[in-house]
Amino acid sequence: MTTVDDLRADPNALSVHYGRFGVANRLLLTGHSHQAWPDVALNGQVEAFADAATAVDGKWDLAFAKAQRLRQAYRELLDDPGGDIALGANTHELVVRFLSSLDLRARPRLVTTDGEFHTLRRQLARLAEEGIEVVRVAATPAETLAERLAAEVDDRTAAVLVSAVLFETSRIVPGLDVLAAACGRRGAELLVDAYHALGVVPFTVRGLDDAWITGGGYKYLQLGEGNCFLRLPSHAATLRPVVTGWFAEFEDLTSRASGLVGYASGGDRFAGSTYDPTSHYRAAAVLDFFAGQGLTPSFLREVSLHQNGVLAALFDDLDAPQDVITRDRSAPREAFGGFLALTAPGAGDLRRKLAERGVLTDSRGDKLRFGPAPYLSDTQLEAAIATLGEVLL
Repeated sequence: MTTVDDLRADPNALSVHYGRFGVANRLLLTGHSHQAWPDVALNGQVEAFADAATAVDGKWDLAFAKAQRLRQAYRELLDDPGGDIALGANTHELVVRFLSSLDLRARPRLVTTDGEFHTLRRQLARLAEEGIEVVRVAATPAETLAERLAAEVDDRTAAVLVSAVLFETSRIVPGLDVLAAACGRRGAELLVDAYHALGVVPFTVRGLDDAWITGGGYKYLQLGEGNCFLRLPSHAATLRPVVTGWFAEFEDLTSRASGLVGYASGGDRFAGSTYDPTSHYRAAAVLDFFAGQGLTPSFLREVSLHQNGVLAALFDDLDAPQDVITRDRSAPREAFGGFLALTAPGAGDLRRKLAERGVLTDSRGDKLRFGPAPYLSDTQLEAAIATLGEVLL
């Protein structure tokens, strides 16, 4: 079984499984955005083609089995064995279906933060243009964010939408169970974006039983595009999303009685329409690889804390001017997710200069983000920060 020490070595013990991405010879510090795929991912994509070629339209039974494998994986990652899971190509389509199930005429108010990913930021901004009241609470300080969101919930609030880990700063948002209780008292829904948690910060629905959870496998889970989910609370069975696809009645297409539009049970209640199942084949192959390598949520958290600790310590050793670049030292690494966020007025320029020298990172506003991954060695992390030191000169 793989150990953290195996991954510290150069070459990293896992890197041999990522030959097509060449991770042993590249400084890919984009693990918080797009992790490399293990070579077995290609086997999944080839299997999808083979099933289509052999079964033609009969491939859907085979494809649905892969979808079930993905649903089960998300149940395990959420610590929610019996959870209802809707799948989608991206979180936006799932969030839109969620929003379309709310009674925004009776409760025309949504509460969120100013630190949400663009999926929520843009869509909620557009709804605000149409007259929906959108309250944006400051995302910092993260320690009190859940409490401050809870204080904004009133009888006109349809939903609160917040991240479990903030995408710009990597700060974990504590106290979501307290926020969930506040929403429950007021009859408001709670949607938690867990994208930056799954695969790098162990997550549980305990205390969030009535919450909606969304996320995907594009980042830390190495599943690639097209593998997003929406976890439904039990009371979702009473809701009727306005934005709905024909897969939401796929099991009963022959029964179209007059009257209200019907919905499937479980996660399919929030289903869309025809999709490319190749992504689920790829996901199933990668999930099997993770299981075989012992890449569990707790182990991946251990690796992440080690790697981000190395990055933070190496950055501190640079002793860079605080007005040029700095990091949040107000909390221990355990309070952060899977990447190191450095604050720099010229973050975009630094990202470009690093890329020119072979170090791939990314930037969001004034945040330069270094995202390690379990296939990188400590030597590679050292080289990346050394290169940052060079471009800062």
